[in-house]
Amino acid sequence: MDNNFKPKSFWQRPEGVTGAIFLIGALAGGGYLLSLVLPTLVILAQNTLYLAGMLLVLGALIYMVLDPKMRNLVWYMYKSVMRWVTGIFVQIDPIGILKSYVDDLQGNLRKMNKQISQLRGQMHKLREQIHNNKRQIESNLSLASKAKDKNKKSMVILKSRKAGRLKESNVRLEDLYKKMEVLYRVLTKMYENSEIMMEDIKDQVEVKEQERKAIHASHSAMKSAMNIISGNKDQRYMFDMALEAIADDVSQKVGEMERFMEMSSNFMDSVDLQNGVFEEEGLAMLEEWEKEGVSLILGENKKEIVNQANDDNDVLDLNAPVKKAIRADHQNQYDSFFE
Repeated sequence: MDNNFKPKSFWQRPEGVTGAIFLIGALAGGGYLLSLVLPTLVILAQNTLYLAGMLLVLGALIYMVLDPKMRNLVWYMYKSVMRWVTGIFVQIDPIGILKSYVDDLQGNLRKMNKQISQLRGQMHKLREQIHNNKRQIESNLSLASKAKDKNKKSMVILKSRKAGRLKESNVRLEDLYKKMEVLYRVLTKMYENSEIMMEDIKDQVEVKEQERKAIHASHSAMKSAMNIISGNKDQRYMFDMALEAIADDVSQKVGEMERFMEMSSNFMDSVDLQNGVFEEEGLAMLEEWEKEGVSLILGENKKEIVNQANDDNDVLDLNAPVKKAIRADHQNQYDSFFE
């Protein structure tokens, strides 16, 4: 299993919530029941035979608490029952969860592809606007120069100021274009990596679903219980833990993917190219994202992508198609979870 993965405790899982509710209810019910039967127990304790029986029951309970093997067996049985109860109401089967994530990824990839196309269109318009501004700047400066030669001071001031305003506008628009370039590069790389992740999950589900059925068939609940008592690792439990680790990893990456898509969508919606304005809040959100730690989907490529967008020598080709996902050496990124 991936060494970076920290498995969730029982209480952090859905069945843990069920277990906590059941345990609180059992303690409350047990306390209430004890208060009702306590007078009867006191009377029974006055009889030697009944007293001996109660002491045997108490001794058995103490043994179960103190003996680690028996304690582990009871704990295993409790978790199994809570998992079964939770499974009636909530999807906790890791294979089923991974299948639902595949559906989510397919939907997100369609949305992301559409978002990339819209962003590309906005960037084309913005670049054209910057180019037109540059031409107007040159034209106004040329007219100002000619007016100066003819000693037309008012015309010189008018054209010079207009050229100055256009220069200021282009500074803002070029900064906006760089931020859009960051968005574009990140979205296209996320799209590429997410396609690979989706194919990896599909492969894992296809292979591990049958393997899981075989393991569950050959490792009965009783055999698993005996492994727990013996202190051995239960293969069925370890296999499910690996699948849950994959599901948790995918959950975090899908969450990051959706958050970035929402942020980029809000940023794009705030841009008014016609009037050359954009909301500072959207720009601040993007800058904050750039300063955050390593991306789960992009990995170490995040810093490289941001640097590329800010490198004037690394020109982005907006007409180039989005790269198709290619899995390196046909390796599956989740194979290590089962090692």
